[in-house]
Amino acid sequence: MLFALVGVFLFSLSLPMTKWALESFNPYLTATSRPILASLLAIPLMLTAKVPALPRTLWKPMVFTTIGAAFAWPVLIALALNRTTSAHVAVIAAIMPLTTAIMAVIRTNEKVSWQFWLASATGTILLILFAISRGGAENGDLLADLLTIGAVLASSFCYVEGAELTKLMPGWQVISWVVILALPICIPASIVIWMKTNTGAPITGHAIFGIVMIGFSSMYLGFFAWYRGLSDAGTARGSQVQQLQAIMTLGWAALLLKEKVTPLMLLIALGVITSVLWALMSRRKPAAN
Repeated sequence: MLFALVGVFLFSLSLPMTKWALESFNPYLTATSRPILASLLAIPLMLTAKVPALPRTLWKPMVFTTIGAAFAWPVLIALALNRTTSAHVAVIAAIMPLTTAIMAVIRTNEKVSWQFWLASATGTILLILFAISRGGAENGDLLADLLTIGAVLASSFCYVEGAELTKLMPGWQVISWVVILALPICIPASIVIWMKTNTGAPITGHAIFGIVMIGFSSMYLGFFAWYRGLSDAGTARGSQVQQLQAIMTLGWAALLLKEKVTPLMLLIALGVITSVLWALMSRRKPAAN
């Protein structure tokens, strides 16, 4: 559980650090640079451990995981943060553990109780109410909400795919292959984006620190602890720690970005977290007597 908590702690910094990176860098560049920075750690580690080539049978699920983790989530979340605050995004993204659980149920055909679906509906309704009310966030708009929801679905998808792969190899190898497979697209894309958008643009210390953190921590090291926690504690039990992520991110948003965290945002976040926790604790359908 401690490993899972460390992973969630590192993930909770992702939104504020992306917001810092956006001070100087294009949203697409903050996404394409993540795997490049992460590969600076992944490639030496893979070579040192003498990891064999990826089996052909695992290419398809690994590519799907890469699409979600290295492209869809980083791009969509950066575009959303470019339009609204990280606090606003954090509340909507609090539903991620629940969407992950739902996708896992669909993928594995697991039998679940009626409470699971009731909790799922409750969390969704709370998010709809929050999106309509704007939650007090500055510069919030419907497009930012839709981008965030798309990012959450992409992240949940890659969590489920990645979790299946950890049954066949260590979690650190899964995320290492993800960042390596993304390089043929991310390297040329980053060069083009930089030349088109950052020539002569001022670069702040916050932006440099932010982009390095999302590359090393959010894209790579966080998954080390996260996958280890899920492996040791069990996916269902370990994933419940992620309920703390939204509250941690709201704290970082207020502390580092001086963003306004309204009572409504805290209330909705706690409501969503309660719904997610309820759903995860009632996932399994009671066995018939």
